[in-house]
Amino acid sequence: MLCFRSLLWTWFATAWTYAILFVPILLLPTVLGRREDAPLGVATFAGAISALLALIGFLRWVFVVPPLARMYQDSDTTNRTAVAAAWLAQHQYGGALLGEHLGQLLGVGWSITLSIIILRTRVLPRWLGLVGLIVSVLYLFNQGDIMATALPGFPVFDLAGLIGSSGWGLWVAALGVVVLVRPIAHAP
Repeated sequence: MLCFRSLLWTWFATAWTYAILFVPILLLPTVLGRREDAPLGVATFAGAISALLALIGFLRWVFVVPPLARMYQDSDTTNRTAVAAAWLAQHQYGGALLGEHLGQLLGVGWSITLSIIILRTRVLPRWLGLVGLIVSVLYLFNQGDIMATALPGFPVFDLAGLIGSSGWGLWVAALGVVVLVRPIAHAP
């Protein structure tokens, strides 16, 4: 039981730690001095919605899965079949659809748009824009795994989840560091 509770707290902490991304995503246009940049504004909205959808996907492991697990454990064969169907439905909806498919697509859309803005305007170092594009495309390939849960036989690039999400996470961290250490341009 102790292990189960620690796992719940781990998912809870993971969810809310990921949700911290709301703040820098929403503040980035101001920090970059590009509040009037329409594409960045749309991307910022997409990035914030992405963080919200990921939060929902992670929190299902805290609020939905444990009661289903208890019901499954305490049920007879007939009820276990019903609980298994309920688990699959919530997993496909809360996890695959909301958290992974829509959340990742919007997050990738945010990072691709931001990377293109970086490359075009040089508001941040070009290498950051280039790396952002590369890891975003790799992360996009993870959609094969997600689509295959609904469409068996959908092409899957097995390492896209590991390489794409890890690379994307490192890129977001690098973005944060670069924004924090870059010189601030003062208005004349």
